[in-house]
Amino acid sequence: MNQLPEIIRGIERVASEVVQQAGTFQAAILADVAGRRGTMHSRVAPVHEGMKLAGPAFTVEVRPGDNLMIHAAIALARPGDILVIDGKGDQTAALMGTLMLSACKKLGLGGVVVDGAIRDRLELLDLGFPVFSAGFNPAGPTKFVPGRINHPVSAGGVTVNPGDLVVGDADGVVVIEREKAAVMIPLAVKKVADEAARIEAIARGDTGSSWLPAALRAAGVLKEGETL
Repeated sequence: MNQLPEIIRGIERVASEVVQQAGTFQAAILADVAGRRGTMHSRVAPVHEGMKLAGPAFTVEVRPGDNLMIHAAIALARPGDILVIDGKGDQTAALMGTLMLSACKKLGLGGVVVDGAIRDRLELLDLGFPVFSAGFNPAGPTKFVPGRINHPVSAGGVTVNPGDLVVGDADGVVVIEREKAAVMIPLAVKKVADEAARIEAIARGDTGSSWLPAALRAAGVLKEGETL
């Protein structure tokens, strides 16, 4: 039986033009057009609400509290890549801090998403590099447990494959399969236009929702012919 290597170096990434376009949309817009799926648990949040990222996933799986494979991933990732780290949601020790994240910024990576803890929060605010994590802890990690790079991982309750589109902002992180990402762009454009039109209608005083009575009847809240 053939076994994949623990480190996969060559991956197919979502197209750069798709990344550029996707980065202009809110994560919420992309999540909606993707069928309201692919969003990470809210425990994975930006260090600062102004942080945004968009790029192809460069996936890393580690054992809780050990960051050996993250160091390897930093050495292998390309500019624009988003490190997506499956830290098992552990918050008993930080997997990354200022030193590693400064290296990520210097190398031109697009950001880091860690389903685990990090540290040096105040310094990271000054660094100006997008980082999303499940929390903070001052304890440092170990560096001797093997893991995997560019295998499918689970982060924030979402399956992430290497090369998938990752977009994050103040609302959180959404992941869209690489093969589907390009199709989402025109849907996102339409969604933005539809919401803008709705906002204009609300500003004119049209605050009602035309679909609501039918939805309430279907749910059994209103009887046929009954209105709010």
